[in-house]
Amino acid sequence: MFPIIQAAGWPIWFLLAASVIALALIIERLLALRRTKVLPMRLLEDVLGLYRAKQITPEVVDRLEGNSPLGRVLAAGLRNERASRELMKESIEEAGRAAAHEMERFLNALGTIAVTAPLMGLFGTVIGMIEIFGAQAPAGTSPVALAHGISVALYNTAFALVVAIPSLIFYRHFRSRIDDFVAEMEQQAVRFVDVVHGERE
Repeated sequence: MFPIIQAAGWPIWFLLAASVIALALIIERLLALRRTKVLPMRLLEDVLGLYRAKQITPEVVDRLEGNSPLGRVLAAGLRNERASRELMKESIEEAGRAAAHEMERFLNALGTIAVTAPLMGLFGTVIGMIEIFGAQAPAGTSPVALAHGISVALYNTAFALVVAIPSLIFYRHFRSRIDDFVAEMEQQAVRFVDVVHGERE
C-alpha cells in the first residue's frame, strides 16, 4: 500500500484524509440510523398503554424523551396532552423537525466529500500532467520522471473515484432512510394525537 501512496505523490494525502473521514461518518450513521434506535418496536403501544392506565409521570416523559427520536416526538405530545389538538400537533411537529435535523447530522459532510473527492482527484491528475510536461527537456525525456507523472495522474484519478462513489451511495441511502423514518414518525404521531384526543372527547 505504501509504494502506491509513494507513486501517487503528495496530492493523494488529501484523498486519504477524505477517505478516513468518509468511512468514520458512514460507520457512525449506520449505527445511529438503525430502526431499533430511531423507531423502537411497540414504543407507541407501550406509551398508549401507560397513558390509558394513567401512569404518565414527569419522570416517564423524561425517560421517553431520551429513548429515541420517536420517543422525543411522543414526549412532546404528552407534555401538551391537555392543550388543544392544534397546539399538541404543533409541538409534535416541532419535536419531529428537531429529530429529523439530528438524524441528518454529518450527512452534509458526507455529501461534500462525495462531491469534492473527484475534484481532489482532478487536482492530482493536473499535478501529474505538470510533472509529465516537466519531464520534457532539450536533452530528452526522463523515463523515470515521465513514469512518475503518469502514476500520479492515474492513481489520484482512480482513488478519487474509490472515495467518491461509496460516499455518494451512502449519502443517498441515508437520505432515503431518514425520509422513510420521518414519514413513519408522522404516521405514529397522528395516531397518538387521535387516540389522546379521542379518549378525551
